[in-house]
Amino acid sequence: MSLRIFFVGGWMSYRALFGWLSPWILIPMFIIDPILQIVFFAYIGRSAGYESDQFFLIGNALVAAAVPCLFATGDTIEGERQFQTLALLLASPARRIPLFLGRAVPVILNGFLVALFALIVGSLVLRVSLPPASLVPLAATISVSAFACTGLGLVSAALALRVRETAVFSNIVWGILLVFCGVNVALSALPGWMGATAQWLPLTHGIAASRELADGASWSEVADTVAVEGAVGAMYVAVGLGMLAFFEMESRRHATLDMA
Repeated sequence: MSLRIFFVGGWMSYRALFGWLSPWILIPMFIIDPILQIVFFAYIGRSAGYESDQFFLIGNALVAAAVPCLFATGDTIEGERQFQTLALLLASPARRIPLFLGRAVPVILNGFLVALFALIVGSLVLRVSLPPASLVPLAATISVSAFACTGLGLVSAALALRVRETAVFSNIVWGILLVFCGVNVALSALPGWMGATAQWLPLTHGIAASRELADGASWSEVADTVAVEGAVGAMYVAVGLGMLAFFEMESRRHATLDMA
């Protein structure tokens, strides 16, 4: 039963996002926007004489995964509340961990595909050559980074039990990731407190590992960095599940489940 809730329930929840959103919205959000962002920052870097096209390609391709991972994860809970089906969902005897984690799996795949597409197309547009031996390790690193971003998205989803909508929060978090995680400015060039904060954010270690792989490093050389990225994601998953449990309990106690 838990496996059915995990896989079938998660997939149905993800499909439900398009009950009020046209699938065509994926084209500007997940295809056009990431490529334009890569080109935009790459040309700024060229004009400023700062870093290489590869530097901006890697950073902006990976941060593109954060868009579906943050927004879609939050929307899976916010949508239930908006359409007044959240009470029915939480009244069910379904175990909470497969119930909520199952909703994260399609989002991880979504984020992975967006980042991979941005990396491939961006490299063709900017004429950046990546070592063939790095392609599979890069794909693995992107998948771990998408998982970490989705963990942060679960935190946003938990807030959907307390606030009217999570889009503003997700936009703020995405901006923080863009500025803090070394996407367009090397961590060494940031103030010390920003670099220290970045170590606890998704994408920081994934971007660092991906850049090393693009420079010719082997998987064994970046495995520890990728493992840290996975650990950061697991931490946010645990925090998000804990917040969901706490806010559900508080909502039941104060009868505020359908109130914002």
